[in-house]
Amino acid sequence: MSDWRGRTLGTRETTHDETRAILYALAVGAPADALDLVFEKNLRVLPTFALTLAQWAPDELGPAGAFDMSTAVHGSQRLRVRKPLPSAGTVEMRARVGEVWDKGRAAVFEVVVESEYFDATWSIFAPGSGGFGGERGPSSQRRPSTEPDRTLTLRTTGNQAALYRLLGDRHHMHIDPEAAKAAGMPRPFMHGLCTLAAVTLPIAEAHERHPADLSELDGRFASPVFPGDELTIETWSDDGAILFEASVEDRTVLSGGRAVFA
Repeated sequence: MSDWRGRTLGTRETTHDETRAILYALAVGAPADALDLVFEKNLRVLPTFALTLAQWAPDELGPAGAFDMSTAVHGSQRLRVRKPLPSAGTVEMRARVGEVWDKGRAAVFEVVVESEYFDATWSIFAPGSGGFGGERGPSSQRRPSTEPDRTLTLRTTGNQAALYRLLGDRHHMHIDPEAAKAAGMPRPFMHGLCTLAAVTLPIAEAHERHPADLSELDGRFASPVFPGDELTIETWSDDGAILFEASVEDRTVLSGGRAVFA
């Protein structure tokens, strides 16, 4: 598996318009009165929109033979913003495999996408691909030991996954009940990237920041979120960053969260 480390996944250009950026904002939960996110006049693009533009890169790795696509899951996500995305235009990206970590019974593949606007890293957990003698890699960020500074709530909507898949990630398990059951889920579930982006909106509001000023974002996907679920989000201030964890009832769904706003 170490042979995959550093392997190029190619380059790609994607073109988007204002309608697509607005659809994205609505899909991750921006309200209709957030005019600078949902109205083309003075439109600001949510930085996490970049992850929909770069989704082609992790989708390239499975078919290339790196791991079994039927069992691999999206483990965590990182985003670093270089400069704001244009409301309409073309973005050129290059992608490669970063580190490949050996977790014993599984491997973790990092897919790195770079552009003039952002750097993004997908961590893909691939059962059955470990045991090749590589390094285990860093441990997951632990929940802070102190009480959270704030506790927020976020109600997802019943049509949120159906909207989000129009941005490019059309895996059937997010809309088709039979496909979800085949993946071991009781019903269609939300895209992890939709959930991760959605929680940045109430976090920004609670900390008196603008969500379009997000400059860094990290999060680990702990368990699925289903459309209509209500999330409890706990946050901690940490030297200019906001640490967060999200749960549904007593089940953690996002852990190791970290957001920085410029």
